[in-house]
Amino acid sequence: MAARQDGVSHPAAVSLPWHPIPGGLTAPTGFLAAGSTAGLKASGKPDLSLLLAPAGAVCAGSFTTNRVRAACVDLCAERLAASGGLARAVLTNSGQANACTGDLGLIDSLRATQATADLLGLAAEEVLICSTGVIGVPIPMEILLAGLDPLVEALSPEGGAAAATAILTTDLIDKQIALEADLGGRRVRLGGMAKGSGMIHPDMATMLGYLSCDAGVPAELWQGMVRRAVDRSFNAITVDGDTSTNDTFLAFAAGEPLSPEHFEALEAGLTAVSQHLARAIARDGEGATCLIEARVEGATDDAGARAIARTICGSSLVKCAVHGRDPNWGRIVAAAGRAGVEFDPEAVALWLGEHQLMAAGQPLPFDRPAASRFMAERAAGAYLSGDTVTIRLVVGDGPGQGLAWGCDLSDQYVRINADYTT
Repeated sequence: MAARQDGVSHPAAVSLPWHPIPGGLTAPTGFLAAGSTAGLKASGKPDLSLLLAPAGAVCAGSFTTNRVRAACVDLCAERLAASGGLARAVLTNSGQANACTGDLGLIDSLRATQATADLLGLAAEEVLICSTGVIGVPIPMEILLAGLDPLVEALSPEGGAAAATAILTTDLIDKQIALEADLGGRRVRLGGMAKGSGMIHPDMATMLGYLSCDAGVPAELWQGMVRRAVDRSFNAITVDGDTSTNDTFLAFAAGEPLSPEHFEALEAGLTAVSQHLARAIARDGEGATCLIEARVEGATDDAGARAIARTICGSSLVKCAVHGRDPNWGRIVAAAGRAGVEFDPEAVALWLGEHQLMAAGQPLPFDRPAASRFMAERAAGAYLSGDTVTIRLVVGDGPGQGLAWGCDLSDQYVRINADYTT
């Protein structure tokens, strides 16, 4: 489950002054959300969601780097660029990616945002749209349009959970979080939701992510915060090495301006929300039984350390070894060596959990059955806390550090994707 019985999602590591609270995306003051079942999915599951931000909201976006992009991605990017980062709402349909559908993709995205804007009393340019589902399948527009009235009517400060459910595709669980902090005597809240399970890889992946913040931040500064948080979260996960046509992360901030001396603390909270959602996506990787966390230290810079960590988490051989509970550490160092980052192989030290496997580039004797048990125990562990197989790799004495997350690779991944459209 994504949350404990108290309704609060508990990240593995959140630093003070931030602490978890219930409410998800609508925990911050002034944000409304809704999710509904419009009939876009043959399964009859929820498939339409809406987020409404308060007046004056700024929005920062991060989008897929895939050259084959859905029209909704380009529309979001163009509207944010033209407005200087001003937006009020985002509509999400689940079931159809509306990518590779020719001119119809843009036409339908424009129709959907105009209809939503009319119901909300906004300009069409203030409304963004995200789509997720099967590539090459257009949105059944009459069904979507008919579902907008009840969706708008359902908007509420308690609608975050319904919205988080309505954006899912092959996900097994919803992904939500909310944090709160006292910054200079003022309560500030952050909320977030995301979806993603397969086609996950750095430089954005098959994911949609949304974040809300009830503190005002200048648009340019907010965009910088979001970009850095994305690099340390959604661009640091991988499931299968595939990126998608529709990947989008939209972060809204609206409220009384925050004093600049609290910007660093706000960015730390923003990063914590983003990393929790990113880790949840990797843990929910199709067919996965555990999360993999790679921590790399001693690189020349942080970017190089993150590149090595991502390569380890993305290695199919490493992922298969973790699934088989096989401490085949050679696959880890081999993956590190092909990351395109310079380091001295004779300086390498490696740990799997608490088991040290290498020092000064040389293998060490270790308890192989105990290392195997470590991975098996993690596969049976608690969600996003006791279910993480940790890999620590030291590649030198440089200041660079980096984290990345992935999951093990099981035969279920093949079965899920072999039958995806059938």
